[in-house]
Amino acid sequence: MKNRLQASAALALAGVLAPAVVAIQPAEAQTFTTLASFDGTEGANPAALLVQATNGNLYGTTQLGGTSSFGSYGTIFEITPGGTLTAVYSFCLMSGCPDGFNLPAGLVQATNGYLYGTTENAGINSNCCGTVFKITPSLTLTTLDSFDIGDGSGPYPTAGLVQASNGYLYGTTVGGGVYGAGTIFRMTPGGTLSTIYSFCPLPAPACPSTDSLANGWMPMAGLVQATNGDLYGTTSGGGTNSGGGAYGPGTVFKITPGGVLTTLYSFCSKTDSQNDCLDGYTPVATLVQATNGYLYGTTLGGGANNAGTIFRISPSGTLKTIYNFCSQSACTDGAQGGYAAPALIQATDGNLYGTVPYGGATGGGTSTLGFGTIFKIGPSGGLTTIYTFCMESGCLDGGRPFGGLVQDTNGMFYGTTSIGGTNSPADGTVFSLSLGLGPFVKTLPSAAVAGAAVKILGSDLAGATAVSFNGTAAAFTVVSRYLITTTVPAGATSGVVKVATPSGTLSSNVGFQVLP
Repeated sequence: MKNRLQASAALALAGVLAPAVVAIQPAEAQTFTTLASFDGTEGANPAALLVQATNGNLYGTTQLGGTSSFGSYGTIFEITPGGTLTAVYSFCLMSGCPDGFNLPAGLVQATNGYLYGTTENAGINSNCCGTVFKITPSLTLTTLDSFDIGDGSGPYPTAGLVQASNGYLYGTTVGGGVYGAGTIFRMTPGGTLSTIYSFCPLPAPACPSTDSLANGWMPMAGLVQATNGDLYGTTSGGGTNSGGGAYGPGTVFKITPGGVLTTLYSFCSKTDSQNDCLDGYTPVATLVQATNGYLYGTTLGGGANNAGTIFRISPSGTLKTIYNFCSQSACTDGAQGGYAAPALIQATDGNLYGTVPYGGATGGGTSTLGFGTIFKIGPSGGLTTIYTFCMESGCLDGGRPFGGLVQDTNGMFYGTTSIGGTNSPADGTVFSLSLGLGPFVKTLPSAAVAGAAVKILGSDLAGATAVSFNGTAAAFTVVSRYLITTTVPAGATSGVVKVATPSGTLSSNVGFQVLP
């Protein structure tokens, strides 16, 4: 799996690439900027979501590259909003790679301030089966757990983690477990891991009905906690229907924090006369819950054009396809493909934004498939292509945006491409996209009981004069221009968190949920 992205990376153009950074596509009022290009030492071929940390910088992972004397095994990198790129950790620093290698998933910042992540290979168990790690604000990495076959394993894409309102970190593995078909696990921030569910690739009675093929298997995506407290995710195979990929079309499920799983939807429930899956198959992107309560996701395959779909599903399991990729001539609207699909995000304007790694105008590249796009889509549908990659000669603006987007509290979007850039070899880029959206604040966590500590992230919080939770004033401390610490005030109710600053009042991107 070390070479999982090399097939895509081979599309990068060789030769000495001239420096260039800004590309503006006139379809909308926007500015696309290539902030940095990877040169191998900072990492190569990033394929995961970035995360904004409490120091105001963005952190991400790469699948390859780094400065390990044992080979090209991936890095953790830091980039400032202005574009200064630094590798903060190179994996496989010791023989046998006890710290793991290859990072297809991004990082999550927990309420304790640490960044947590996973690797899909190596660890202390005879080069098997991936790890969970944490990295301190001072950038010291600790391996917390090395998977074995019993509690989960790779070596296919290992999903990222999510911290639930109970403080545990939750994740999935695509293999291992009781039946060898993947697991759901939870871990304390200190590193104690427990498997709470094992998937099974066989039908009942070969497997218990609660774990059988009907519930899916091989969960390649991470989990998201919905406002009802349950965790939601997808499996890339299995389900109650035939068709789709070689391992079955996949499912959407929910699982309680304690481990009770319910399958909500099996893909390929809608087919045409050729038995194509009109509702899509192989969902591998982490879901996102929008402010309207629906969960949104994508499929790698299927749909009206067999190029993947965007869907929404209610927390109770009613699914609707809201877009079929490759609906435009020559797939100028993009197409899914590869081993992973970027997750969607909901931005402060209420629209959903994302990337696809294929399709779009071919531009300055050599691939007839196109090099991917950035798009927005409304909660009910209606897709608009915002940017097409490889518009610059030599793909200086990058291509194959497997990592998706994150909206920074300054209002701008940031992401990565796995190939292209100004270096040779063309190991990928970090980019920003401005669409004119204003600054806001994020809370960490987004749900807690009265009296609980909360971090508020922003882009310019210096001189803040007031903090409120849905109108209830809270005591606070300004730690830096990027961070405020506070506690949920007594009597607060669920709603928007607001911070009054000298330049205006900033509101949280999602409502804060006050837990009973």
